[in-house]
Amino acid sequence: MTSATLRSVSFVMPVLNEERYLRTAVESIFEQKYSGPVEVVLALGPSTDKTNAIAETLVAEGASNGQKISLVTNSSGTTSGGLNAAIAKASNDVVIRVDAHSKLSNGYAELAVQILNATGAANVGGLMRAVGEAAFQSAVAWAYMSRFGLGGGAFHVGAAAGPADSVYLGVFRRDVLVEIGGFDESILRGQDWQLNLRLREAGHTVWFDPRLEVEYHPRSNWSSLAKQFFDTGFWRGQLVRQKPGKANLRYFAPPLLVLLSAAGIVLGVLGLTAFANSNAAPLLQLGFAPLSAYLLCVALIAVTAAAKPKINLDLKTRAALFAVLPTMHIWWGAGFLTSYLPWPTKK
Repeated sequence: MTSATLRSVSFVMPVLNEERYLRTAVESIFEQKYSGPVEVVLALGPSTDKTNAIAETLVAEGASNGQKISLVTNSSGTTSGGLNAAIAKASNDVVIRVDAHSKLSNGYAELAVQILNATGAANVGGLMRAVGEAAFQSAVAWAYMSRFGLGGGAFHVGAAAGPADSVYLGVFRRDVLVEIGGFDESILRGQDWQLNLRLREAGHTVWFDPRLEVEYHPRSNWSSLAKQFFDTGFWRGQLVRQKPGKANLRYFAPPLLVLLSAAGIVLGVLGLTAFANSNAAPLLQLGFAPLSAYLLCVALIAVTAAAKPKINLDLKTRAALFAVLPTMHIWWGAGFLTSYLPWPTKK
């Protein structure tokens, strides 16, 4: 198959407990008004809310409107398992991954297929444009798109169009996905990075283009954000263990922060205890310095942060950054370090 023959498109979406966002995500697909053949494949996990009922309704509504929507079971409930099940069901030349928390920008599919054909890449993608509603979610969205939040990856903060290590979601040549065996189902998070690494190792190109934008709704409360980042850090650590030479140096900043802060707190407490007992150990109290310096930096970032498109950094949102940034960094770092402990890698 030559790049010029790519035209038909399959949108694939793993879905689990997404009653709030599923309809919007599916409707955004058909709002694309793509000029070639289109199908949507939803991989339904074992949801405990109304997600599956909404999916059935969307299938019925799509049929009456001439829209092809099909469902496939994802009994594992994992993202990788759902993607592979949907890809196996898909019948078109191009596979466009869509997340239920995402909304594609106008013309996304048309432009992505043009870029696939023009570059010969195996996968193309663009910017994750995070958006929030209440203050906490808006703070998370700001952090996603800031170098102070996730470290400055191209699909978070932008870059010039060109070859990349990884991209957000992705628009793939289906035959190449099948050729390399799809997503690794043993990986619960970070599977995109690992897949794109395998594509590059197989001699294919992963291409970033900032004109491709996807709106993303991040976690909206502290507990879900902490869990997400701990899990993400854990699986990133697993991937780094497998491919240490491929790891970006920014992956090591959060675990280093956790180690320095934890060691510093221990030393500082020992220093305070010694001081209370009239022993001469004042230097130990300097152990509080790393964590104190970090928190001071967080405060400066929260106060001086510039607003981003669709994110109003009002006083409540800036205050939320005091919780959001440490949660992202410390829980990610703790997860990363936990992955190096001697116990089974699957969670």
